[in-house]
Amino acid sequence: MEKLRVLELYSGIGGMHYALKESGIPFEVVAAIDINTSANQIYSHNFPDTPLWNKTIEGITIDDFNKLSFDMILMSPPCQPFTRIGLQGDIADPRTKSFLYILDLLPRLCRLPRYILLENVKGFEVSCARERLVKTLEECGYTFQEIMVSPTSVGIPNSRLRYFLIAKISTEDCSQISDAFPHPAERESEPEQPDPVLNPLRPGSSQPEGGGCVLYKLETTEDAQRKKDQNNDLSVRQVQDFLEAQQDVVMETYVLAPKTLLRYALLLDIVQPTCRRSVCFTKGYGRYVEGTGSVLQCCTETEMESVFSGLDLYSEEDKLQRLLKLQLRYFTPREVANLMGFPQSFSFPEQIATKQRYRVLGNSLNVVVVSRLLQRLLS
Repeated sequence: MEKLRVLELYSGIGGMHYALKESGIPFEVVAAIDINTSANQIYSHNFPDTPLWNKTIEGITIDDFNKLSFDMILMSPPCQPFTRIGLQGDIADPRTKSFLYILDLLPRLCRLPRYILLENVKGFEVSCARERLVKTLEECGYTFQEIMVSPTSVGIPNSRLRYFLIAKISTEDCSQISDAFPHPAERESEPEQPDPVLNPLRPGSSQPEGGGCVLYKLETTEDAQRKKDQNNDLSVRQVQDFLEAQQDVVMETYVLAPKTLLRYALLLDIVQPTCRRSVCFTKGYGRYVEGTGSVLQCCTETEMESVFSGLDLYSEEDKLQRLLKLQLRYFTPREVANLMGFPQSFSFPEQIATKQRYRVLGNSLNVVVVSRLLQRLLS
């Protein structure tokens, strides 16, 4: 197969580029385009030979695009207009402007790209932006398929449910992409942004009706059962497979501060190395606690239930001492990258601060999931 000439829009830290490498498809990225300074530094650090345009997409002319003569477009447009916890401004949100520009430009290209892959958050599938995308693809003669899939479907213990569309300009239908992911939507049952405060149960709430887990944190019976089911899913690997070697982690850098433990302990999503689950890591990880990602329990000899049961009955000092027994820490940026499918060859420039590393990872995508989709698209 000849090398595909690929245009990478909203290139970020290079997740799509790594997915291309992972897929085994012969390719050349003719241009990567993004305006995020930190993301571009990381992209250039890992792919120094790839042309990287630090430009707004709507500032690039149709002649510029025609000169690139690309066979494939990969893109992950801004998700904020569609995310379930945002304002859901959709096409009225200024951040959708560049995507609408692409849809306007696509039919006017001298040569339509043969393949398109798009990724976005859950919520995009019911948006007006998606309607315009589908309408444009149909008018241009593409066949396409859409799917909701999470990394758990490829054995990675991380919930990151995302919308994907693959399209090809062909008289043949796209291959059934659902074949590559057994039960892709059903496998992702955990909310991307868990909000246990909505259904609070105080610690010490004993056996729920009908038996099951003891509820000792702010979670519902359904939350507890879901986590148990996820940890029993042997098709998903354990978290410990994605951790850095203990000697490589400066523990003090990542342990949760006492004030964080005291204020947010009941809201934390805590996982152990042997767990087969973790919640979606967002760009606020490390700065905010609720709904931004899981934390790791390093001392597994301590039973979590023994720490949390009746926690409110203790003084603040005693409460803290109990919580410290768990040795809770944040996942390192390298570990988050591992859970997002980035290879060991991926690295950060030294000048990129930890907070910024979490931020760009939270805006990225799962490399393994995209590589499977690319293989299916070209199969």
